[in-house]
Amino acid sequence: MAAGRTPTLVRLLRLARVTLHLLWGLAITSFVFPWVSRRGRDMRKRRWSRKLLSILAVSVRERNARENLPERCMLVLNHISWLDIFVINATSPATFIAKSEIRDWPFVGWLCTLVGTLYIERGRPSAARKATRAIVAELERGVLIAIFPEGMTTFGRSLEPFHAALFQPALDAAATLQPVALRYLDAAGTRTDAAGYVGETSFMESVWTIISTRHIVAELTVLAPVSVRGQTRRSLAARIEAVIARALAVPVPGRSHAQRKESGPGAGPRGG
Repeated sequence: MAAGRTPTLVRLLRLARVTLHLLWGLAITSFVFPWVSRRGRDMRKRRWSRKLLSILAVSVRERNARENLPERCMLVLNHISWLDIFVINATSPATFIAKSEIRDWPFVGWLCTLVGTLYIERGRPSAARKATRAIVAELERGVLIAIFPEGMTTFGRSLEPFHAALFQPALDAAATLQPVALRYLDAAGTRTDAAGYVGETSFMESVWTIISTRHIVAELTVLAPVSVRGQTRRSLAARIEAVIARALAVPVPGRSHAQRKESGPGAGPRGG
């Protein structure tokens, strides 16, 4: 058996536990969430996400963690895996902005919908404007919003240009942007691709790869907050792109490519 791989029996046990936990999550979001406060939902999201990561042998390591985030705050992260959502929810429960295709993910897509993910439909300007207004309203209510502005996933060894349009709600709500660099490591502290949900990988293939790995560390590096004052959405996209790339020690994407993503959609599981 290869080093760092789990025995088949352990994999099957993990898979069974994950399936039961996902079903439990669907039950909670369907029958409990409608009756509890936002604080109560956040508490349950955090607890459920931590348990999911525990079952999958994924631990979270925060660097430069902040005790309190601004009242109006938007987290900005690079995107690697479907796990990213639960890594964030295990630390700072948030409402995620995602492209509508995520609704079709088995189990996870349903959960994302039930916990209040805001979706953006590609190719429909009117839908995008409506989504922007909804995001602004949530920010003004003090809801923590999280975006993956690449609009697709990578293995974290590179960075895709950021969709500038996703920064408009932060401008409209005068919110603070909180960049976070995310990467996954193995038990030895080396970058691992085990968590990646990239290209043509199916959801079940991704789950099997994760449960076949003995241990994964999700490392979140919290960077300096960015004010939107005096900025444009393009300048914000370029600035945060650069600081996350620097934290991950990867090249900054070319701006000519990024400009073509000015009117792009929301975050997504793989290709955008």
